[in-house]
Amino acid sequence: MRVKLAEKYGFCAGVRIADRKVKKFASLGGADGKILGQVVHNERVVEEMEQLGVPTIDSLEEIGEGTVVFSAHGVPPSFHRQAQSRGLKILDTTCPFVYDIHEEADRAFEDGAHLVFIGEPEHREVIGYTRDRDPRAYHILKTIEEVEEVDWSRYPKVKVLYQTTLNSEDYEEVVKLIESRAPHASRADTICYATKENQDAAQVLCADPTVDLVLIIGGKQSANTRHLWEICRDLKPSHLIQGPQDLRPNWFESVGTVGITAGASTPDYVIDEVEEAILKWPAAAVGTHAEQERGEP
Repeated sequence: MRVKLAEKYGFCAGVRIADRKVKKFASLGGADGKILGQVVHNERVVEEMEQLGVPTIDSLEEIGEGTVVFSAHGVPPSFHRQAQSRGLKILDTTCPFVYDIHEEADRAFEDGAHLVFIGEPEHREVIGYTRDRDPRAYHILKTIEEVEEVDWSRYPKVKVLYQTTLNSEDYEEVVKLIESRAPHASRADTICYATKENQDAAQVLCADPTVDLVLIIGGKQSANTRHLWEICRDLKPSHLIQGPQDLRPNWFESVGTVGITAGASTPDYVIDEVEEAILKWPAAAVGTHAEQERGEP
């Protein structure tokens, strides 16, 4: 079989910086560090950090002393204050673009705007933007139905901000409806360009007539990886995998060329492992996880 890689895929600059910061911290003897939540949404990276002596924790209460690592997704500003008040050191790996959105939201709010975040309420990035705010100051929306439930007459000015990992085109109708209901609504340019480039490149890859099957490589909790899979599944037979162990023999029947893309939190070495396994097919070992048989994440 042949392999064709998307023009753009894998680690974005923000994730790459976060990965390097933690590895440098570990190499300098950072044995007292703990990462609050996955530093990036990829299980292999989490395992690698654990092996380097920087484990992942779920809450600040789990660290009594030493250094807390804030992930690339960012945290609510109050987390910085809490960590400082407890005497913890902070290694901040928040993506600079995420910080830009925090600042954009603050400016809009100070200017009297009601904030609307297009995204997942449970996503750590969105929690970082909203947790410290008065719930009356914002909405988190994703669907037409949710927009219709809001009384927009209450908000003379509205600012719309997107979760960075989303494909803004998927929510164009949602935002247009907000704009029709709130005449003084404006949008902030908050889509991560690296994520958008990966998504556009995935569409081009799927449009290639020589590509018979597309594999999307990434973590189970990675929102941007899931969005890549959602884009691809409607265009070509597609499967979301974490690594070569998830490959299934029946996927490759009558397949000549396999297209590969990967989420922004997927390390280069995992992509290389998948490519190597495909090029060695059928000699390569395959996984046994039945839940991946239909290509569902």
